[in-house]
Amino acid sequence: MSRSNPTNALQRCKQFLSKAKNSFRGKYHLYSGEQLHWVQVVLRLESSVISVILPWVIFCGVYGFLVSLLHYFGFPIAFASGNRVFTNAVLSFNVGLTLLLVFRTNTAHERFWEGRKLWGALVNTVRNLSRGIYIVVKEQSPKDRVEKEAILRLVVTFAIAMKLHLRAEPLDEQLESLMSSIQYSKLQETNHSPLQIAFWIGDYLQHQHDRNCLNIYQLTALHKLLDDMVDILGGCERILKTPLPLIYAIKLRQLVVIYCLILPLELVSGLTWWTGIIMAFVSFTLLSIEQIGSEIEEPFGHDPNDLPLNVICNTMLRNVEELIRLAPSNTRDWQLSAPHIINNPQQLGS
Repeated sequence: MSRSNPTNALQRCKQFLSKAKNSFRGKYHLYSGEQLHWVQVVLRLESSVISVILPWVIFCGVYGFLVSLLHYFGFPIAFASGNRVFTNAVLSFNVGLTLLLVFRTNTAHERFWEGRKLWGALVNTVRNLSRGIYIVVKEQSPKDRVEKEAILRLVVTFAIAMKLHLRAEPLDEQLESLMSSIQYSKLQETNHSPLQIAFWIGDYLQHQHDRNCLNIYQLTALHKLLDDMVDILGGCERILKTPLPLIYAIKLRQLVVIYCLILPLELVSGLTWWTGIIMAFVSFTLLSIEQIGSEIEEPFGHDPNDLPLNVICNTMLRNVEELIRLAPSNTRDWQLSAPHIINNPQQLGS
């Protein structure tokens, strides 16, 4: 009986994971952390868009049917088939509308991607600051270890409070579980909770420097990481509080509606009773693109197409909790990887 080659089995496993990542289900799992069937993924992502544009799609479909009905009874509402002026005008309108939709979508995607880069930078900064505090700040008593673990969790609360601040939501139970009751009470009285948490972290670092547990260079490096976190917060606030000028959204919606009102008059002579169905499809396509741009230009909300801020915050919390739980206080893990050097220190000079 032949045994399977472990290398081949590992390669097959990697190929399977690669195929899974390329599927809707795999990509959505990487994005949100949820395991759903691809049909559920499509329905969830489409739900936020369809619910908004469905009344307009129904209106355009009914309007196209009414145009077909009037044309059937002989009302002269269709553009003359031999007149190319109206046809060229509709085509020109279509080109201009398409360019505006592309501009709208690209601008919204830039804002979405910038928000994702800022939150990715926040993840790295939180990890670096937590690692720096754990390694650099000296412990002189068991109480110092408890305070250090509390401040590490406070670093994560900055990210959670930032998420709630961007969503204009009140403090939640997760935030309460990561800090003392006194801190939570004070945080409820502040208008800008992330900034208050950043002040507490900075005050802790300054206190450790005053106790000679940090030198000035270490203090400066850790403060730089804390400043980076505040800068990231400011970048997200800039995206949130500086939306795309509203006139673009208003004008684009007006042009889409005008186009959907004019197009049936051009199509009805050739499509007759299919005009309503075609108009419903055309309006669904145009309004979907417009609504996607409107949705992702503010990427910090709860819509399925927004950034998975809950998953990102939970990732940071899990990283810090693993650091607290697994990092030793006395034994150094890196020494355990070279026991022959520890047992024979004279080898270091050879």
